[in-house]
Amino acid sequence: MSVAPDQISLAPDSMIEEALKLADGPTDFGDPTFRTGLARSCEALEHEAKLSGTGRYLFRMKFVNQLVNRLRIEDYFKRHPEIAQEKLEPPVVIVGLPRTGTTKLHRLLACDPRFWWMAWWEACYPVPFADETPGHPEGRIARGRADVEMMVQAMPALTAIHPMNADLADEEFILMEHSFLCGLNAYADVPGYMAWLDQQDQTPPYRFLQRCMQFLQWQKRQRGIVGERWVLKAPHHLLRMDTLLKVFPGTKVIQTHRDPVQSIPSIASFIHTLWGIYGENPDPVSAGRAWNDVMHRGLSHTMKLRETAPAGQFFDVRFKDTVQRPLEVARQVYAFLGLPMSAELEKRMQDWLTEDEKTRHGRHDYPPEKFGLSAGQLRRDFADYRQKYIQSSD
Repeated sequence: MSVAPDQISLAPDSMIEEALKLADGPTDFGDPTFRTGLARSCEALEHEAKLSGTGRYLFRMKFVNQLVNRLRIEDYFKRHPEIAQEKLEPPVVIVGLPRTGTTKLHRLLACDPRFWWMAWWEACYPVPFADETPGHPEGRIARGRADVEMMVQAMPALTAIHPMNADLADEEFILMEHSFLCGLNAYADVPGYMAWLDQQDQTPPYRFLQRCMQFLQWQKRQRGIVGERWVLKAPHHLLRMDTLLKVFPGTKVIQTHRDPVQSIPSIASFIHTLWGIYGENPDPVSAGRAWNDVMHRGLSHTMKLRETAPAGQFFDVRFKDTVQRPLEVARQVYAFLGLPMSAELEKRMQDWLTEDEKTRHGRHDYPPEKFGLSAGQLRRDFADYRQKYIQSSD
């Protein structure tokens, strides 16, 4: 798609006005802190991101859709006050660097009907379409599947990095982005915005996630789905573990581990690919160094928090074990959670693992030097983490 940059406005007021028209009635966006985040995001996109015309179009569409979702979610809460009464038990949250087995473990636990989880289509389309009811989301499911098919065709390498499936469990980060106080750096090189973001209160994104979980849980009940607690997954939580545990007290955290010497260059390659969708000639070295820093800060933050965390709140899983003996890892996780694991559940998990193997699409290895990194530098930067959590065999 070729779009002239000067034809696409990233002015916050313009996007808010369009969202109000599209929502056709609702006027309450909820927590007003989103406005500061939206303004700062748009400023960064204008002055830092070096967006292409296509990138400007995609960001405007993304932001307007998120604003419309905010309006419609608040409208649902007003029309159905029972949504706010949905009780959220302390969730199970999987965290770790990208490329450390978080997705596989998340989807494995999602085989258990006792867990609530959100599919990719639910995270992207949390609000029923105008011609849908909460109990019949067929239109949103079809839209989600079409979106995934389009992305896989446009970026075939994506499936080697993050297995895409609209119907399987995926990250709640997609919902948190509606706060406009989340990691814009996944899509564009915006160091100024990220420095600003690190100084902001991160409670609003987690409060919005909490609200969305109530909304999705209420909708699931309309479809006859009954769970007990949520299982979530997002590497983003490494940076904000203190806020996650404040908003969701009693959370059980499963942290996955793999040597950053292997995972960081792969992350950098993925991010550089994403930047290329939105920007003009993104710099691979900037992608590598920026995400090396982000992931280092995330691991350091969580390591420090764990020093004073209550016993039994965190459980560690090695990437190698998730790949080689996933059912054994699942049994260990269930023992940690104090949950029984039936033979029927083990069969469900084994059946899913068998199908999952059919979707594997090769390796995703890139030389660290392309991204301004080196094995020696990665060992130095992550020395404390590697000493504590990485075994020589990993």
